[in-house]
Amino acid sequence: MRIYISADMEGVTGLVDADDVQPGGRDYERGRRMMAEDVNAAVRGALSAGATDITVNDAHGPMRNILPETLHPAARLIRGRPKQMGMLEGLGPEYDAMICVGYHARAGALGVLSHSFMGHEIEDMWLDDRPVGEIGLAHATAASLGVPVTTLTGDDHACTEMTDWDPAVTTVPVKHAHDRFTAALRPVEEARKAIEQAVTTSLSSIPTLPKPSAPSTLTVRWQSASVASTLLGIPGVTRTDSRTVRAEGALPDLYRLFGVWMRVATALTNQAPYC
Repeated sequence: MRIYISADMEGVTGLVDADDVQPGGRDYERGRRMMAEDVNAAVRGALSAGATDITVNDAHGPMRNILPETLHPAARLIRGRPKQMGMLEGLGPEYDAMICVGYHARAGALGVLSHSFMGHEIEDMWLDDRPVGEIGLAHATAASLGVPVTTLTGDDHACTEMTDWDPAVTTVPVKHAHDRFTAALRPVEEARKAIEQAVTTSLSSIPTLPKPSAPSTLTVRWQSASVASTLLGIPGVTRTDSRTVRAEGALPDLYRLFGVWMRVATALTNQAPYC
């Protein structure tokens, strides 16, 4: 059984602030260790379920957060950037299941460190006219490859977002948001034990997914009209208003295209993600 783990950081046990998750932050070094331990709990759970091959993609920010020596020795690490598939780099139909560790709620939700990919540069996103963030887009892209998401860990708002998107996914709330930078924390050992157990249980019955039969439409509303205007130079991109663009295509190609949009936006703006 081959398992793919996409590891973000905002939804990791104990982390609540930009200083916990951004390089140079006062508590970033502690935060990256906490991230590795949540991932290691998922790895242990996968091994207990019979996994024989485990890949971890460091999917947060610079994507160099997990120190290789802190990762469980049974897992291989994809580290660094740029990555054509970003948070899903290396994912393919050869994997039996995907696990999302440390994920967060989409922009506009009152979850811990909530945003969609680029801090508040992205105001809203829709996939086939359905509100979406990192959770839904990752799930839909994995499904397009025939890989089901079986487990997600994060705060309670991230877990609710995943359940609304796909109630079959097992979720593990490791903290309960009081506000965007405040949470009631689950005890660390309790949270990691819950992650491990949930992963083991969810992998005991992996669903078979039907292949998508139609292209998808991705729509993104940016804070900056300049970003939307510049993206019109990419073939297939259309604008619905001064700040909103959309494109149609098959996943995962549409996910790759969105990665190009973000690189264009990064070149045009220089905005800190948690202002």
